[in-house]
Amino acid sequence: MTEQRSARLQQARRARRATSDPEELINAARAGDQRALARLVSLVEDESAALPAVMKVVAPMTGHAQIIGLTGSPGVGKSTVTAALVRCFRAQGLRVGVLAVDPSSPFSGGALLGDRIRMQDHATDDQVFIRSMASRGHLGGLSWATPQALRILDAAGFDVIMIETVGVGQAEVEIASLADSSLVVVAPGLGDSIQAAKAGILEIADVFIVNKSDRPGTQEVIRDLRTMLAMASYGPGEWKPPIIATTAPSGEGISDLAAAISKHGSWLADTGALGDRRRARAREEISAIALTELRQRMGDLPGESRLEELAARVAAGELDPYSAADELISG
Repeated sequence: MTEQRSARLQQARRARRATSDPEELINAARAGDQRALARLVSLVEDESAALPAVMKVVAPMTGHAQIIGLTGSPGVGKSTVTAALVRCFRAQGLRVGVLAVDPSSPFSGGALLGDRIRMQDHATDDQVFIRSMASRGHLGGLSWATPQALRILDAAGFDVIMIETVGVGQAEVEIASLADSSLVVVAPGLGDSIQAAKAGILEIADVFIVNKSDRPGTQEVIRDLRTMLAMASYGPGEWKPPIIATTAPSGEGISDLAAAISKHGSWLADTGALGDRRRARAREEISAIALTELRQRMGDLPGESRLEELAARVAAGELDPYSAADELISG
């Protein structure tokens, strides 16, 4: 009975969200209404039928926020670095949004770590919006809903949007497709510099952060990273990732980190790389939406009989998979 009641409540909430006026919600969010903003992000996570209408409204309002991604192995202190950066950006008078992508609960499908646990210092600041999003099994360290949530926060008028990803190793390189500046956090004593090289994370880092730099082994990590960067070839005018040592709880090195992020942002704008990254991001977003729509259409076929028929013919050697895919797409 409790499960049925819970399901009805969820259905009712979705119905209310679907009938909300997207323009009213985004205008309220731009005016600083945290509830309206939270509802918009929930529309994304719930795959609401109202989402296309919301995206149509927010599209002309986007493109102003600086998007920063933080990634790294579990235990390196990503959340602490994020909180310290939020404090630094707020001191500059900037409005800051944070999307913290957490592992999904195997029971509810929601995020295991809530925003009330994270970054308590900023909980009462109405110029900071923090949202935990469930990865829901997505392997890239990000929630599938992250790109749309980024657009909503951008349209809502945030100056800086930070994405903190699940520490899942090699697949974390996906952060580079969403962020203007990608920060890779490592720490001494965890073998992170070697793991970074193995996982290909070196290629996506715009700034390296050696956090917990008050611990033994910090200089060894910095030396390893410098050696790895020295083996890479950087042409004239190309960005070479700086290595910033931080101790996030005390704030040591955070101003240097913020300066490095600002410098990278200027480099992106001056070289035209910012436009290139954002076009690539848009291409990925369009492709993901189109593929999702295609899968939904395939699933809407009566009994999926057409797909089953084509699969049987491919399995029997009567048809090749490319021709079968063409037939399925063409209807």
